[in-house]
Amino acid sequence: MTRTRRIAAVAALVLALPLPMAGAAMASPSPSPTVAAASAPVAFHGELPRPTGPYAAGEEVLHLTDQSRTDPWVPSAGPRQLAVTMFYPARQNTGEPAPYMTLGEAQNFVATRVPPGTGVQPQDLVNTRTYAYTDAKAAGGKFPLVVLSPGFENPRATQTGLATDLASHGYVVALVGHTYEDSGETLADGSTSGCALCPDAPDSLQESRAKDVSFILDQLTGHHPAWRLSHLIDRDRIGMAGHSIGGASTLNAMADDQRIQAGVNMDGTFWAPIPTDKLEGRSFLLLGKQSNHAAGGGDKSWGQTWAGWKGYKPWLAVAGTNHGSFTDVEVLADELGLPLPPGTTTSPERGMQLTREYVGAFFDQTLKGIHQPLLDGPSAANPEVLFQHP
Repeated sequence: MTRTRRIAAVAALVLALPLPMAGAAMASPSPSPTVAAASAPVAFHGELPRPTGPYAAGEEVLHLTDQSRTDPWVPSAGPRQLAVTMFYPARQNTGEPAPYMTLGEAQNFVATRVPPGTGVQPQDLVNTRTYAYTDAKAAGGKFPLVVLSPGFENPRATQTGLATDLASHGYVVALVGHTYEDSGETLADGSTSGCALCPDAPDSLQESRAKDVSFILDQLTGHHPAWRLSHLIDRDRIGMAGHSIGGASTLNAMADDQRIQAGVNMDGTFWAPIPTDKLEGRSFLLLGKQSNHAAGGGDKSWGQTWAGWKGYKPWLAVAGTNHGSFTDVEVLADELGLPLPPGTTTSPERGMQLTREYVGAFFDQTLKGIHQPLLDGPSAANPEVLFQHP
């Protein structure tokens, strides 16, 4: 009998109170807590931190349809449709600033994920500065591909800060919108899907995401690729990272698809059964908040999973962070003047900086073959990062 799991995601800008970690099963489902808005509306001019690499970040949105698979959540919609934002190394000073979301995505996001009384309008989110550029001229060469998968209820846009930084350091990034699993993704016909599953995520969610990812890899690396810039992708160097259930699903995607050589889970609980026997020595980074993911912390799935396979598998806990620290959401919440969850001592900008540094270093080492001293052990420059297992 299939069970459903209640997911109370720390998603979007709803960050003023602590919520259970997305991906964690709850014995007694209950509504997410109500979050108080900022004391007074403030003018919101969203801006993500500037990417740190030598390339500009180009951006292009792909709309893909898997004709071989009926949508698992809304069968009446027909074949599975996916929106995928492609980020790529680009030449500086080319292209036009890319929107953070479509207007439809922003309208859904504000209606379902932003606390009332903030004064944020959908167009404010559309106009958030990302430092990514549409129609930017691609840099020359071939680059590793990284697939990014967001948390449950979080639209794909909430991983833009990491995606642009990876692109600026010489990666092609496929940021996946898993249709009907978040506040909204705009599809090829211009319609914006809502969340058909929220707040209950079925046990089959991770396997469904793995199928989404394999289909996208087929479309990007097959004989007749769906993306006009597919020549940028080095098909022999592919990784995947995700936040929350997107991070946990990365393990399932790797188990099902041998093309994925390295994976990252950012603060996501693993759901049983955990297919570590199918990793065959490939590399995996665990990066999460200290309160749950330090050794002996509340989430036992990390220790069980870490012990379950052989391979390069650094496990890092970041002190003073919370579930949203590994996404864009806290940066945007901070710009709105919303308080951080209790116990958070690491600033949103610092959380994003550490996420970018360690995820980037991991892929530099595993996909580019460049040794990264940052991953060898504790660093005086980053005292927040605790090495559970180097």
